[in-house]
Amino acid sequence: MTTKGTAAELGTQPIGKLLMQYAIPAIIAMTAASLYNMVDSIFIGHGVGPMAISGLAITFPFMNLGAAFGSLVGVGASTLISVKLGQKDYATAQQILGNVVSLNVIIGLLFTVITLIFLDPILYFFGASEATLPYARDYMTVILLGNVITHMYLGLNSVLRSAGHPQKAMLATVLTVVINTILDPLFIYGFDMGIRGAAVATILAQIISLIWLVKIFSNKEELLHFRKGIYRLKRVLVENVIGIGLAPFFMNLASCMIIILINNGLKKYDSDLAIGAFGIANRIVFLFVMIVMGLNQGMQPIAGYNYGAQQYHRVNHVMKLTVIAATIVTTTGFLVGIFIPELTVSAFTSHEKLIELSARGFQIIVLFFPIIGFQMVTSNFFQSIGMAKKAIILSLSRQVLILIPCLLILPLFWDADGIWYSMPISDFLASIIAAVMLYNQFKHFKHKAAQMD
Repeated sequence: MTTKGTAAELGTQPIGKLLMQYAIPAIIAMTAASLYNMVDSIFIGHGVGPMAISGLAITFPFMNLGAAFGSLVGVGASTLISVKLGQKDYATAQQILGNVVSLNVIIGLLFTVITLIFLDPILYFFGASEATLPYARDYMTVILLGNVITHMYLGLNSVLRSAGHPQKAMLATVLTVVINTILDPLFIYGFDMGIRGAAVATILAQIISLIWLVKIFSNKEELLHFRKGIYRLKRVLVENVIGIGLAPFFMNLASCMIIILINNGLKKYDSDLAIGAFGIANRIVFLFVMIVMGLNQGMQPIAGYNYGAQQYHRVNHVMKLTVIAATIVTTTGFLVGIFIPELTVSAFTSHEKLIELSARGFQIIVLFFPIIGFQMVTSNFFQSIGMAKKAIILSLSRQVLILIPCLLILPLFWDADGIWYSMPISDFLASIIAAVMLYNQFKHFKHKAAQMD
């Protein structure tokens, strides 16, 4: 049961202990979520074929687009709830929960209807060819039909974490992965549904986990729980939630545009198989990125609560610890990509040419990976303390201001290599921008802390 005391521990317990308490479940959950995507790719790669892997890679922008709208509500609401709990404003935190439910239903339904109507043109725009379109269409039709379920599951899971239940939030994600892993071979092979079977397994797994989340929030003994009168949208809450959620929204939207540029560039300068290679390399890189995102999720309620309580020394401390942990994670990804790329990508396919393309792409992507953890944590840090504008600037600097121009210009000189090398170049330049912004923010915190003493 979440009590007011449980929330208050965010302002009193040792930072290192709190970060482990909140981050480890989130890391397990995010790793599980990444494995969730990898499982689909592995079963599709070995069970359906290399073109199906490329078809699946075509759907990545859709996933980013769906995640953009999901994070607009989920991340914004969970951050605001953390701050409100820090301010001991429990009534507003309760209202935010109700607004999360309403917003997810409205946005989820609109997204499903609009995208299903224009599905084929959208997939062609995303980089599909006559060879890969049938696979991408089969997969996305099922995923889009279950879109409201996905949005609600992700949104409630974010709120559950911020409400002092990181372990339960982790279990919900792990449960989804385990069920999906069991159902994937059943629907792909057993029912001979191919790539469509992987999508059905994904949605069914999310439905089961959502039922469990709804049961938790239906418990009246919880500090935040479903009750009458909280579902009516309140303008000030919606504006605050969306205002904070804009940073991850734009980041996911930018990711969507980037993958579209990468897919179309690889199709133009290389082949459909190269798109599949990016899909595989991206899945592996995503595993390490998701672990860092788990660290960020663990940091978020601690930073948000202590910022709301004006305990700036604790805000600084949790930020520094998260950066150190994130750097260890991304350096590990760098070492895997440099020294054992072929071994890693061969888990997804036995197709020799696809293995060769994927391994080389993986090696290039991770060239500046050791410093990207710092950039990701810094962006999330500003978002966690409600500084949405700074978080947006950092998110957009890496993906829009640097990576998109690189993806448009470098291939003109180096063909497909220009596309691959655009990614590490943007990582390097964006990390420099993050370092400057964080240094200035820490100076500001130090000044405010000195004034309070």
